[in-house]
Amino acid sequence: MDAAHPQPVVDAGEITASPRDRLIEAATRLFCRYGINSVGVDEIVAAAGTAKTTLYRLFGSKDGLVEAVLECEGRAWRAWFLAEIDSAGGPPLARLSRIGKALRLWFAREDFYGCPFINAVAESDKADNRMRSLAIAHKKIVLERLATLCVEAGLKEPMEVAHSLGLVIDGAIVAALVIGNASVADTAGRTCAAILSDAKG
Repeated sequence: MDAAHPQPVVDAGEITASPRDRLIEAATRLFCRYGINSVGVDEIVAAAGTAKTTLYRLFGSKDGLVEAVLECEGRAWRAWFLAEIDSAGGPPLARLSRIGKALRLWFAREDFYGCPFINAVAESDKADNRMRSLAIAHKKIVLERLATLCVEAGLKEPMEVAHSLGLVIDGAIVAALVIGNASVADTAGRTCAAILSDAKG
């Protein structure tokens, strides 16, 4: 185990989870905080309370585990984010107007370490499209939901508006990570409002 990445003791509650779930949970925590490339397999299995052979049996390699982590993180984040903008109901524009508020909640969390997909692409070989493909698939699902709301709101060029909102979201995520200030989300919210207002024509 790397002394630079201290690991919590695995408690009895975690032991009841399956080895696969423990490995994904441990890898998610370590990758998000320290980065994929700086975390080794030994650290992951120690944090998960499993054997190295278990990791290779379940995921084939560290790369396989990385992909599983990104898939799980993507599903969880999308479910949370879309619930945040949809849960209070209201017309499509009201839902879209909650983007900034949702981002602020996320940015204010102690365990906010940026977008795992953006981080993974940044760390990977830029000639290798594997991480980029996973990131694009994640982004596509979010953009499709935003575009649907834009269509329902009767906005001009709904797909273009959705892409503009997506750019604001991505930029805010990176800025919040770099400067460590959740108020970036407020600026993102105002920018989204201006985009939506302009699209109403």
